[in-house]
Amino acid sequence: MKRFLYVLVAAVSMQQMTAQELYMPRNIKKAYEKGTRDLSGAPGKNYWQNKGIYNVEVKVDAGTKTVSGKETIAYSNNSPDELHELAIRFVNNLHKPQSPRSGSVSKDFLSSGLHIKSFIVNGEKYTVNSDDWGTVEKVKLNKALKAGAKAEVKIEWEYPLSVQSGREGQIDPETFYVAYSFPRISVYDDYNGWDMLPHSDRQEFYNDFNDYSFTISAPKNFVVWATGDFLNPDAVLQPEYLKRYKASLKSDKVIQIASEQEMRSGKVTKQNKWNVWKFKANHITDFCFALSSHYVWDAASVQLKTKRASVQAGYKTGAKDFEQYVDWMRYNLDWFSKKWPGVEYPYNVMTAIQGYADMEYPMMINDTSIPDDLRDARLTADHEIAHTYFPFYMGINETRYAFMDEGWATTLEYLIGIDENGEAAAKDFYKNFRVKKWIKDPSAEQDQPIITMSTQVSGPGYGNNSYVKASLSYLALKDYLGDELFKKALLHYMDNWNGKHPVPWDYFNSMNTGSGKNLNWFFQNWFYTNNYIDLKITGVSQLNDLLTVNVDNVGGFAVPFDAVLNYEDGSVEKLHFSPGIWEKNQKQTDLTVPIKKKVKSVTLDGDIFMDYTPENNTKSL
Repeated sequence: MKRFLYVLVAAVSMQQMTAQELYMPRNIKKAYEKGTRDLSGAPGKNYWQNKGIYNVEVKVDAGTKTVSGKETIAYSNNSPDELHELAIRFVNNLHKPQSPRSGSVSKDFLSSGLHIKSFIVNGEKYTVNSDDWGTVEKVKLNKALKAGAKAEVKIEWEYPLSVQSGREGQIDPETFYVAYSFPRISVYDDYNGWDMLPHSDRQEFYNDFNDYSFTISAPKNFVVWATGDFLNPDAVLQPEYLKRYKASLKSDKVIQIASEQEMRSGKVTKQNKWNVWKFKANHITDFCFALSSHYVWDAASVQLKTKRASVQAGYKTGAKDFEQYVDWMRYNLDWFSKKWPGVEYPYNVMTAIQGYADMEYPMMINDTSIPDDLRDARLTADHEIAHTYFPFYMGINETRYAFMDEGWATTLEYLIGIDENGEAAAKDFYKNFRVKKWIKDPSAEQDQPIITMSTQVSGPGYGNNSYVKASLSYLALKDYLGDELFKKALLHYMDNWNGKHPVPWDYFNSMNTGSGKNLNWFFQNWFYTNNYIDLKITGVSQLNDLLTVNVDNVGGFAVPFDAVLNYEDGSVEKLHFSPGIWEKNQKQTDLTVPIKKKVKSVTLDGDIFMDYTPENNTKSL
């Protein structure tokens, strides 16, 4: 018994030692040493995260295109540190002319940014001049916020909606997407302290899991769609449209709650000068809303395992793709809940708004209309709704590690696309839209390691690290482990970090523990190298009933592939090799295949793992 325990302890210690073989930045290593993160992949015994409870009153003036508001934040410092300042983040300051951006913008994008009218902490007024603020700034506290203490922060503010609409702004003169619309307390975490990375309009976001209560004052005849539960439909909708809305909450079939004509006629909302719309969402990373005086409003719902979720769309009359969005999204919520990732859609509502961003928000998406290519339009919706899980169900730091959410959304988009469009069409789209631009471009920026912080890569290098190579790594791991074990490990990771903030090493360690395998060789190969995909057959020989194929892994990535054997009698045989073939030697392998017929030629086919030089993937005997 003692010997067994000793061996078991030694094995666990060895597993932890091997888990440490992957390079870890010094600040992340400190978090593990402090016990806020654990080598098993789970949050450590000392894990913490801060939280805000936000009560926000916001008003959108459709005439002046001004958003104004006041908010009260009950902020809990759950960290072990005394905070001498608060970092305030306001992403919309990206529109200020002097703000640094990742690309050029038009004059219509520019605005004066945030104007703070008052700033109060624990009843004490602060003099804050926001004229020179960027997207994140620190306010020095007159009295430190002690570890475990709470602060009440009150802010009154206003800012103009930009004319040019992207992730937010004016979609048209009477339709607005109002996102990142309120000053918030930036994340204070266990590995960086205050998150002070400015928003540049390339990388995305990193927020605490907060509770949000919003009251939104909108002019009469404007309908508001928002994150969270709609608390007071009776107070803002006229009887017929209230009846339709309530019916949609129980309907599998699409109900048009309001047409453009009805919206413009003044029949839909209560005819007060201003209507106050109320919404609430708890333990979520962001809140946004949209409003329009003329968008068509469709809705239905879908029965999931434990609840019925509302599915809604707002769009311009005649948008052929958006006319189908509610049905598409019903399918999304059901499929993602049951198949991949196999976690029930965690919220009560999902709303799509026709805009210009192709962008995800908690419980909402803002998509471009693609009426001439419904397959492309549907895959856009698939991708944005897939983000429900990464970064919202899991609080990913998208700014630093975009591959932790964009790679998964790309993978889920591909997997649901197989069900929607068939395997051949899904693979063609994935190869042509995702993989080809990367693998055909030999530029140095394309071969930066995926683990590189997202703010340190730009252009195609950023996009391909975040979306393409990361997605291929997840699909390669799925191939290596097999669907059952891969899903078991993935769900272990998701269970560990639902509602919390994982970093890449939490993913690596969770997948090791969840699969029961030491996958560090795989993670080293895919995330820490300048590898790409390029296999080469260097020799083929057949001796009696044994075929030997010599393969060099020129590019270095541990990819799955098929060996296609073309026999002299005209028949073809396809043999699949998983990434496991590269575990011991990632530079070269010899395929030894028992055969009963004469082989004419051999071709290596990576399928979606497209090869940089496919011309040397075939060899004749």
